Amino acid sequence: MTPLSRTHILAHEADTAALGAALAARGRPGDVVCLYGDLGAGKSVLARGYIRVLCGKDTEVPSPTFTLMQYYEAREFDIIHADLYRLEQAEDIIEIGLEERFGDAVTLIEWPQRMGALRPAIRLDITLNIHKNGHRLAELVPHGKVWERRFEPV
Repeated sequence: MTPLSRTHILAHEADTAALGAALAARGRPGDVVCLYGDLGAGKSVLARGYIRVLCGKDTEVPSPTFTLMQYYEAREFDIIHADLYRLEQAEDIIEIGLEERFGDAVTLIEWPQRMGALRPAIRLDITLNIHKNGHRLAELVPHGKVWERRFEPV
């Protein structure tokens, strides 16, 4: 399998979803993927691409802004899609039980900066930035050897 690239130019929404799908092909239980970016940057689109490749292309994937977390059952592991935008304090993470699933599910987290020090040390950070021409730039930063290996040439 081709190693992951650290930067991606995403010209269309389909490119953002395709990046999510490429990440899903490498997904493993215990993965935590933190999605950063302004409103409208494509965080939910990337998560939708990830979830649909593992759960079926017709899977409904609403933004979890109001529910905070959505659960999906993939063949080999569960997927949790969390949107922490509405959290008022990092301690709310404990109350909703998000960190309890970090070991056995794949967790996709929008607005992870709301977690503060509760953000897992081993994770993949993806920052999506909107450019003047409407394209997005995705920057992937691995944290921990598990993630760093996925970026190394085979």
